[in-house]
Amino acid sequence: MKRMTGLGQYKSVDSFVKDKLAVFDVANKDFAALFELMFREKENVMYEYSSGYRIIKKTYAEVYDELLRRAETLRLRLSDLPAGSVVGLYMDNSLLWIELFWAILLCGYEPLLLNLRVSDELLARAIADGGVRAVVSDGRDFAPLPTLCASEIAPADAPLQRITPGQFVWVMSSGTSMSLKLCAYGAEEFYYQICGSMEIIRRCRAIKSHCDGELKLLTFLPFYHVFGLIAVYIWFAFFSRTFVQLNDMAPRTILNTVKRHKVTHIFAVPLLWQTAYEQTMKTVRGRGEKTMKKFRRGLAVAEALHDVPFLGPLFSRVAFREVRAGLFGKSIRFLITGGSGISRQTLAFFNAVGYRLANGYGMTEIGITSLELSRRKKYLLEGYVGSPITNVEYRLNEDGELLVRGRATARIIVENGVRSVRAQDDWYDTHDLAEEKDGHYRILARRDDVIVTTNGENVNPFFLEPAFTMPHVRGACLIRSRTDDRVTPVLLVSVERFLGREALAVLRERVDAVAVLHGFPHDGRIVLITDPLLAEGEFKINRRRLADDYDSGRLHTAQAGNTGTGETVDDPLFRELRLLYAMALERDEQNVGTETDFFLEENGTSLAWFALEAQIRDEIGVDVGGRNLRSLMQLYHFVKEERNRVDTAV
Repeated sequence: MKRMTGLGQYKSVDSFVKDKLAVFDVANKDFAALFELMFREKENVMYEYSSGYRIIKKTYAEVYDELLRRAETLRLRLSDLPAGSVVGLYMDNSLLWIELFWAILLCGYEPLLLNLRVSDELLARAIADGGVRAVVSDGRDFAPLPTLCASEIAPADAPLQRITPGQFVWVMSSGTSMSLKLCAYGAEEFYYQICGSMEIIRRCRAIKSHCDGELKLLTFLPFYHVFGLIAVYIWFAFFSRTFVQLNDMAPRTILNTVKRHKVTHIFAVPLLWQTAYEQTMKTVRGRGEKTMKKFRRGLAVAEALHDVPFLGPLFSRVAFREVRAGLFGKSIRFLITGGSGISRQTLAFFNAVGYRLANGYGMTEIGITSLELSRRKKYLLEGYVGSPITNVEYRLNEDGELLVRGRATARIIVENGVRSVRAQDDWYDTHDLAEEKDGHYRILARRDDVIVTTNGENVNPFFLEPAFTMPHVRGACLIRSRTDDRVTPVLLVSVERFLGREALAVLRERVDAVAVLHGFPHDGRIVLITDPLLAEGEFKINRRRLADDYDSGRLHTAQAGNTGTGETVDDPLFRELRLLYAMALERDEQNVGTETDFFLEENGTSLAWFALEAQIRDEIGVDVGGRNLRSLMQLYHFVKEERNRVDTAV
């Protein structure tokens, strides 16, 4: 078997990892030491991206040099700021993000990683609560704060000489709850997070598997999120592996990038895995009932053989070779999901077809604390998150809530402007309900998401929502409605928008029957809506936002035969755009509205929109990214004006 490259004098991954961490252990455990160790293997390829037909590769040595020269430019541009100032970093994933992240730290400042997917109000609160003195941005202006455009921080002629790094990296919460939290991690906390990753590597052979000697990670998760920062960037950069740039979030781009660059690891939120699963099932279903039955039998056999050594993996590799070729190809070695709950059927599907998809757990306040490493289906397929990593402890309180403590968790937490410094022996209440079996933990629900009815019953979304996986249903979400001065459990069931009267009536009966079977309370409400549960830019369910939308009457109830068509234009450009729009929604051209909202009324997802943007850019030559265009007619008018403007300029 071919040996992994980039290990230097070491004969195994384990010895390489152990030695490198030992060097960090005896160092100062500050960001200067972490920086030097991350860039120690200078000849290894750090970053890859596609540019047309070319694959561009950057070594750790090249990035190291360019990074220090950008840091010198940044030092001069921010020379008026005192050491220790907080500097916001507002950028999406890129090699430039990595360089400027380190440049801010090495200049003596503390980066606050600003979340690009939260509201302007929450962003303003984060900047205020974090005491941000300046922002490095991808182009957005944060006036009256000094705002430096990232692309204009060019490398200086000489590198930064004097390195006195900042003390903390600040991460902000994702905004799905009412409160805003900013969490600070020092290099020492990152050291213990890396210790945890070493333990994972030691215990799990699959996660250190490579393809042709290389281990490559797709940059799907945003680096500004704690999951992306630690599990994607910090873990893999410390062991000098390769990052593969994802140029956009279109599904086609994701699949092509993985195959072209031979990506081995993908860490993502459930949205990606669920989308891939649904698309595969739709493709198989389109080949006829006979093929569908055969496919389902194959999945059942694979699950039955799951715990059988050698035979189980062999069956999956042989029986589902074509499925893997249509998904991520043959280079993939390990997949991790995290950030929110994932359905059992999605976990079962990926593990049945020959991929290893495992569930992990972490929070902004505690970092990444566990990953399910067992291959046994009673843990892997049921969504367990494993045992806590080294230097982290779990326990359940009397209410069944998960408590976490350890040296890898955040040092400082600022919640709604109130600052608290945490001791290593402090237990942090996650407010997640969990259960434990033989040292393996499973997250059941957020405590706040469980609704207590007037007769004292607990309605838990973890057990209720997965039951509504059925044709024409996009998902279900349990919320609290606060109308009429009382709390009412409401189950929102998102359904396909274009259903006939008979199909909708049958679906209502089926949904009601499943609700009764799973004990949904009689005083609750079941509402079929055509809105997607995930709004634009969301990666996980925001129950509070959905409850507000429901109580305010902003959601659309399902109506039979609602086509939403409106004004049409009879010209070639409109017809081409309507075709691309319909393809993104996986629908017939005649069944898409011209004035309706892609997300709120057409049930489009963020991934579908990214695919549409990519298609328009590639086939029509107009970039519509970053603009508030939500309907087919808005797209048409914008693209037409852009074409006219270019023609006039020429």
